[in-house]
Amino acid sequence: MDEGLRVGAVIPAYEEEKHIADVVRRTRAQLEHVLVVDDGSTDATAANAREAGAEVIVHPQNRGKGEAIRTGLRHWFERGLDFALILDGDGQHLPEEIDRFVAAAQNTGAKLLVGTRMNDVSSMPPLRRFVNRYMSRKISGVCGCQIPDTQCGFRMVHRDLIPAILTGADRFDYETEMLIVASRGGHRIASVPITTVYGDEVSSIHPMRDTVRFFRLMRRYERN
Repeated sequence: MDEGLRVGAVIPAYEEEKHIADVVRRTRAQLEHVLVVDDGSTDATAANAREAGAEVIVHPQNRGKGEAIRTGLRHWFERGLDFALILDGDGQHLPEEIDRFVAAAQNTGAKLLVGTRMNDVSSMPPLRRFVNRYMSRKISGVCGCQIPDTQCGFRMVHRDLIPAILTGADRFDYETEMLIVASRGGHRIASVPITTVYGDEVSSIHPMRDTVRFFRLMRRYERN
């Protein structure tokens, strides 16, 4: 990693006591600055993250993934870091691939870098593959640029973009809105190939409720 590029990790976590320590240790092997935002967990997520060496901010109540990410982005922005690197706390993203984002940032000058799992979908469940492709086409159309995997939460955000994305949706639709705000603000978005990992993580997405949120969000931006 370029020693002149200051990157801080943001790991939003809810009820992740089983995985969080391993994710933190592996992330700290890549980055000096690692923050876990415990979004109102009732288990040992915060304690295990601290023990593994992360800085921890705890939301007293569950506010949603979007709000947890915003807390982390605000934290590193206020501390003057160049980029915030977002990854999940359930082990679905490989910290060992963080250097791919750093290299892409240096090579492309993009202000938002988004992981893509679509180069190898052999291990992706068929339904998730279909949904990802459908939603990615819809969102790419609204953004006016090709984003192969808009549903991937493994991404890196430049500080120039952070002030514009500290408001808005508070749950999983926040990650979609981030793409739209970035593209409409004239910020370049680059895709970074990553490994598809599926283990014993349990999705926190509610199919019906979050699908409704998605279409409401898309309708709002398609009109503007």
